[in-house]
Amino acid sequence: MSWRTVLYVTVLLSLAAATALPRSYGDTEEKSSIGQRFSQLQEDNFKAIATIMFAQYLQGGTFGRAVKMAGEVTDLAKRCAAAGRDDPACQEPLDRIFLDTICKEENLPRVADCCARKDPERNDCFLSLKNSSRAFIAPFERPSAEAACKNHSQHQQPLAEYFLYEVSRRHPFLYAPTILSVALRHQEMLRNCCGGAEAAAHSPEECFRRQAPKVMKPVKEDGLRQEHTCGILKKFGERTLQALKLVQISQRLPRADFVTVHKLVLDIADMHKDCCRGDTLACMHDREEILHYVCTNQDILSSKIKKCCEKPLLQRSECIVNVGNDDRPADLSPHVREFIEDKGICERFAQEKDTHLARFLYEYSRRHPEFSAQMLLRIGKGYEDLLKECCRPGAPANCCSRGEEELKKHIYETESVMKTSCDIYKEKGDYYFQNELLMSFTKKMPQLTSAELIKFTKQMTTIGSKCCQLSQDKLLPCAEENLDLVLGEICRRHLMDPINPGVCHCCSSSYSFRRPCMGKLEIDETYVPLPLTPGLFPFHEDLCTTEEEKLQHKKQEMLINLIKYKPQIRQEQLSSVTAAFAAMREQCCAEEHRQACFTREGPELIKRSEKLLSA
Repeated sequence: MSWRTVLYVTVLLSLAAATALPRSYGDTEEKSSIGQRFSQLQEDNFKAIATIMFAQYLQGGTFGRAVKMAGEVTDLAKRCAAAGRDDPACQEPLDRIFLDTICKEENLPRVADCCARKDPERNDCFLSLKNSSRAFIAPFERPSAEAACKNHSQHQQPLAEYFLYEVSRRHPFLYAPTILSVALRHQEMLRNCCGGAEAAAHSPEECFRRQAPKVMKPVKEDGLRQEHTCGILKKFGERTLQALKLVQISQRLPRADFVTVHKLVLDIADMHKDCCRGDTLACMHDREEILHYVCTNQDILSSKIKKCCEKPLLQRSECIVNVGNDDRPADLSPHVREFIEDKGICERFAQEKDTHLARFLYEYSRRHPEFSAQMLLRIGKGYEDLLKECCRPGAPANCCSRGEEELKKHIYETESVMKTSCDIYKEKGDYYFQNELLMSFTKKMPQLTSAELIKFTKQMTTIGSKCCQLSQDKLLPCAEENLDLVLGEICRRHLMDPINPGVCHCCSSSYSFRRPCMGKLEIDETYVPLPLTPGLFPFHEDLCTTEEEKLQHKKQEMLINLIKYKPQIRQEQLSSVTAAFAAMREQCCAEEHRQACFTREGPELIKRSEKLLSA
């Protein structure tokens, strides 16, 4: 199979959700027939997409079944493309053809109920069966380097299809082009590590160890962003998602007029509804239209994508995804005072509330690429609240004039929070900055496991290392938008297994205020502290390890348990306990019989610490 050809044709669909660029206005056009689709993609490309679809729809099905059904659909598409326009089977909608193929199979797991339904309920039923839980299917076990290279040399095409199948069934909502892109990277890794330039410099095993994380990176990153966007849509609804996309498009395309941007927002929201439902065909169709529209209407959208649209399809797509915000028009005034000072504001607000607020958000966002999307949404909410108050009967004549002062105050507070965090990061470095976060978040969310707390605070620390080195005009978008991804992951964790009432409030009340809300959480008063048991602080000779990363991890686990045992711990108490632990560790690691020392000194340290903490 020509995987590079597959990618050239289909990765054009992979315009990332965060780019928020429009699809063409083809809602009234008929979706492509199966024969047209085959002609557009060609046989290998069509079959690859079919394999992905069947693996995503039938996660419990075998590899052989997925390939068999993909082959049947591809054969039909081939006949329809050749001379089957008058054949009724060739005129059926694509989704119906795929589902009919599934329902013709015997003894497939969990599909009988869905197949008994009529469309579109049948499709909805199949989509409801998709399960993205990591526990649903066992993690993919990578074969040894020797076995992988042997399979690559003897069974290259089946191996490529098998990789597609395994990734797809574990990621049933992931965009097909992302999976295809990863498949290409996987093939390149096999070539490099099984006889290429890398194999000469490193053993195959070492080569795989170095390259595998890079290969799978798009699955992790794109999957996270997709889950995040779909989580916003599910929890806060279409109106919130539309507002977010309005901000992103306005920042990205400041030259586009409001009418165009507003219409694009609606199209983008519709696209995400298809993608978040797991409707692979509709999602891909929408995304195809996006890239086509971008490159055929670049003159009214962005001055920065001309070179991207001249590139081959693979490079073109990646180029557009990574291109920055367009330059603001030279004649764009720096202020939007007309939304405060004009006398007809209250009348417009009363007559066309949502449109008026959207216009304000558009005008303000296109002028401020240095602000995060979440902050701009908060500004939009503040403006709405201001109008609700100032447009009431009897409101003071100068009521709206205080809006600018409140706006400046919010901007200052947000920038101060980010600056303070970066100052702490620069002063303390990765490890101690993460420890500060661990102390804070263990008090806010003590119900989380140590592994979860370490994972989430590690992600936040990585944001500090990435964003705190940027210039002031890039700091806020980088920091808050990446932090929003982490908080979204925490909130999805809360939906699966509720954490506490404070987290529930922050995750449910407002999307744009989620970060400030989490920041204001203090000690969870509903939490019952851990009892002091012998196993709470395990002191073993592995604390003497010279591997700094392992030692730091063990110390962080102890820090978490200490706070779960004493959530009200004061800084001076923490410093005293930490110093006593460091002294014990130094003493025992210097002795010949280390474990005996820890067994003797550990309980004594706990007694002294208990007395200190009860003071």
